[in-house]
Amino acid sequence: MSKLTHNYAFWLFIVACLMLFPHLDVIEVNIMEARNFITAREMATHNHWILTTLNDLPRYEKPPLPTWLTAVFGIIFGFDSVYGMRIPVALITLLLVFGVYKFSQKLGLSKQQSFRNGLILITSFYIYFAGRDNQWDMYTHSFMVVCILFLWDLLNDSKKPLFNAVIAGLFFGFSFLSKGPISVYALLLPFLIAYGFTYKFQLKDKKVYLILILALGIIIGLSWPLYVKWADPVTSLKVTKIESSRWGNYNTRPFYYYWSFFTQSGIWTVPALIALIYPYLKSRVSNLKAYQFTLIWTLASVVLLSIVPEKKSRYLLPVLIPMALNTGFYIEYLINNFKNISLKKEKGIIHFAFGLIGIICVVIPVGIFIKVKNDLAGFEFWLIGLTLSLLAIGYVLFTNLRNKNFTKVFYAVIAVQVAVVLFGIPFTKLILKNPDYASAKTIRNKEKSLGVRTYELNSFTPEIIWDYGFSIPILLNEETNKLNLPSESKFGLLALEKDHIDSKKEFQNYNLKKVSNIDLNHVPTDSKKHNDRLTRIYYIVTRK
Repeated sequence: MSKLTHNYAFWLFIVACLMLFPHLDVIEVNIMEARNFITAREMATHNHWILTTLNDLPRYEKPPLPTWLTAVFGIIFGFDSVYGMRIPVALITLLLVFGVYKFSQKLGLSKQQSFRNGLILITSFYIYFAGRDNQWDMYTHSFMVVCILFLWDLLNDSKKPLFNAVIAGLFFGFSFLSKGPISVYALLLPFLIAYGFTYKFQLKDKKVYLILILALGIIIGLSWPLYVKWADPVTSLKVTKIESSRWGNYNTRPFYYYWSFFTQSGIWTVPALIALIYPYLKSRVSNLKAYQFTLIWTLASVVLLSIVPEKKSRYLLPVLIPMALNTGFYIEYLINNFKNISLKKEKGIIHFAFGLIGIICVVIPVGIFIKVKNDLAGFEFWLIGLTLSLLAIGYVLFTNLRNKNFTKVFYAVIAVQVAVVLFGIPFTKLILKNPDYASAKTIRNKEKSLGVRTYELNSFTPEIIWDYGFSIPILLNEETNKLNLPSESKFGLLALEKDHIDSKKEFQNYNLKKVSNIDLNHVPTDSKKHNDRLTRIYYIVTRK
């Protein structure tokens, strides 16, 4: 039993799985995921493995490695299984968690502290959120963490330099083949800056291996875009121009937009912020050099991301990786010294931060009950489980705050996150509920009964294409800005309500009949969050 208790890798695996795999198919597929899922589906069904497509149109914006992995799982589990399609990103997130766990030990930290760092990482909000949402950010940064792991060994260990260089180069390439140079800029470069400041580079007899890493990474990373450029130069050039222009004029935000980056860690917001206060923590950590390293790595990543004009909250994902390590130093200090803290302000901040989590343990089940009390049929188990677990955890949290046992406080915080994922996620089906929800799949039955093929009028919405199950041709020619109507005398047509098809001259010789509609929104029509982009009217168009 003692061996099992101290098997930190085992318990880290259990907690990470509990955070990633339960209810993986409950949250609706968003626009980014839909694009990736459609591309994966068309890879497998149309054999578009290299020249990737989206709705049968070229899609070269993103490298294909994550799509390949997703397509394989789609073949295994079926492309109708959202759960199966999200398994790859959950597995890649496990790779990230254990990469950080191993890296913590290489920094000279104990297995126990490394274990806690891994727990902080997987319970940081945007880490487990991105780990359950099959977008490409998690892949590129997870692969880069493995690259950094072996790069560290190359820089600090004289053993197996060739092996370390080859593995580091491979994962450098995998990262590049997942989302281009994003992680090189946002994770690897800040790591190198932090390493240079704290540990200093000793590159004697290592330059050849570093060149090997770079060469391998570039060969693997550029293999696909160079092939696409050769095979389809016109489309490739067009995509490159669009993507490069976005860095300067798309979704631009001011330099200080990321100032609240530590809030992306969710439940660890206050500890993460305190851990960033170097003058306060520098005399309280057990490994000052490692703390300086993780602090510089975190801040360098934020600064580099802030320089880029295009900014989104999800771009902060790489910052959360070194920040989990950095936060771990403050948690270690509290575990070792909580009983001896005498300053009232210091104790007050700690009691506020973690006492607030205890209050949340009461507020969450009460809030959910009030919100969905009239629709609880079939959800009683989840409410009972959520209520009992959070109340019990809240009791443990408050009791051990009073008894100054911060080790149990820390694990209680971890338990809060696990409980919310296990018992809370199913309630999104009740909270996000649209009585007028209408799936795109329903129009496939109408197509069969009427013997028609369906077209989109102006443009497609990825979520609708994904839900529909097949590609839908678009009638509007973007180059000529004209509608190319089908040759069939009768066909199905999807259009937005605002398109006013009746007034379009191209349809003067056709009869239009509204048959049904699509509404993929998970909020009611009168909600401010209801998005017309996710709706369509389905017409049957017949030549007069």
